[in-house]
Amino acid sequence: MSTQSLFQTALILAALLCSLVAGFLFAFAAVVMPGIAKLNDRRFIRAFQAVDGVIQNKQPLFMLVWVGSVVALLASAALGFALLDPVGRLLLAAATLAYLLGVQLPTAAVNIPLNNQLQAIDLDTTDAPTHHTARHAFEPRWNRSNNLRTAAACLTSALLMILLLRL
Repeated sequence: MSTQSLFQTALILAALLCSLVAGFLFAFAAVVMPGIAKLNDRRFIRAFQAVDGVIQNKQPLFMLVWVGSVVALLASAALGFALLDPVGRLLLAAATLAYLLGVQLPTAAVNIPLNNQLQAIDLDTTDAPTHHTARHAFEPRWNRSNNLRTAAACLTSALLMILLLRL
């Protein structure tokens, strides 16, 4: 397989996987979090723990998409810079930076630590004021970070689609 073919395959895969991540983050922003926001503190925490527990248990399909998006995007960047014109390189660099700095970094620095804090709460041994404090330390910050991740993931997908249309 030629370098050009490898690049095109990696780019198509990156666009697909990054778009799936964007849809996942959008679903949380538009449906999951607004839905569970209507619950009382205890039920909110329990619901988030259940949903996040699926991810924390390294659900294989989710992990394939999440990790695969990074691998495919980095492979595209590595292969594409020698093959693309300056505009193509700019689109690919912008998509890669938006994804790494706008999706992956906030996930690792904000969302995962907040998820872990909420996972550590034993709802059966803590009281209502503890639940209230934990939720309000979690929810606004998690939502702000997720909105940023959603925007960055959508931007990444759009840039990759524009790049694909230019090939």
